[in-house]
Amino acid sequence: MVRGKTEMKRIENATSRQVTFSKRRNGLLKKAFELSVLCDAEVGLIVFSPRGKLYEFASASSLQKTIDRYKAYTRENVNNKSVQQDIQQVKADALSLANRLEALEKSKRKFLGENLEGCSVEELHSLEVKLEKSLHVIRGKKIAKLKEKERTLLKDNKELREKQRNVQPQPVAPALNPRCLPPWPRNLPAPCNDNADVETELYIGLPGRERTSNRDSG
Repeated sequence: MVRGKTEMKRIENATSRQVTFSKRRNGLLKKAFELSVLCDAEVGLIVFSPRGKLYEFASASSLQKTIDRYKAYTRENVNNKSVQQDIQQVKADALSLANRLEALEKSKRKFLGENLEGCSVEELHSLEVKLEKSLHVIRGKKIAKLKEKERTLLKDNKELREKQRNVQPQPVAPALNPRCLPPWPRNLPAPCNDNADVETELYIGLPGRERTSNRDSG
């Protein structure tokens, strides 16, 4: 009797599913053993049943040794692969930056009026439009800076005016009126007045006697 081809999907009947698991599990363990013996290969096999029961096979001294070897191998491969990817990415970035820098240098020379012989009319028109936009942006920035400077100067002037208003004027001493001055003491010589005429009197005679003024004799 020829057995039909089994469809690859989950077996719905629980009994049939358990029987199929037991048969194929044993066959898988047998194949792993044969592979390790015939080919001198290190084989490790781990199987969990639908109920969570563990079945394992290891051609080495222990399955843990095979697992550790697997972890070390995958770690090295992952690291090497990551390094290679990083190197390739750095090379690609460097090439892209070099191409971009070269394009910028060419565009700069064209803006400066160099190497325009091979440019078409459309390229020249495009350069003209870009130059006009650049000039417009530069003018706008310059005007904005000038306005900011003007606002700063106006603010400084306002502060100076406020300070001048807050400064109190110093009082001025009033001029002295000679009529308001008290009389000069008799026992003190009178102050000298440069603008007044100097008047002198000459007295002739001995001390103790009545003096004769030169005005009287005259």
